[in-house]
Amino acid sequence: QVQLVESGGGLVQAGDSLRLSCAASGRTISSYAMGWFRQAPGKEREFVAVISRSGGSTYSADYADSVKGRFTISRDSAKNTVYLQMNWLKLEDTAVYSCAAAPAGDYFYTPTRPNNYDYWGQGTQVTVSS
Repeated sequence: QVQLVESGGGLVQAGDSLRLSCAASGRTISSYAMGWFRQAPGKEREFVAVISRSGGSTYSADYADSVKGRFTISRDSAKNTVYLQMNWLKLEDTAVYSCAAAPAGDYFYTPTRPNNYDYWGQGTQVTVSS
């Protein structure tokens, strides 16, 4: 079992930055692709970013078009933690952000669908005001 706990959310103004953290416990997440998803009120959960599992020569990452160039996903194997650096935040980024873990045998596997993920955190609220 993998337990995931997100932190770092808050209330910020448009144009500001935030860094979200996703701390894993229970087992190492090195063999998992790690993703970030978000859900705004009244909307479906949507993919934000994913990073491939550890062990390859480099990491692969993928982003939703709406966050490309503004958000960066990274992982720290020593800390068993995944991060989401969010810059130039917009009003439409307001949502609950959740991290998730997907078992990955392939070093380049970067799933974008929620049903690819086995473990989920509770989420952290990000609110962007004008």
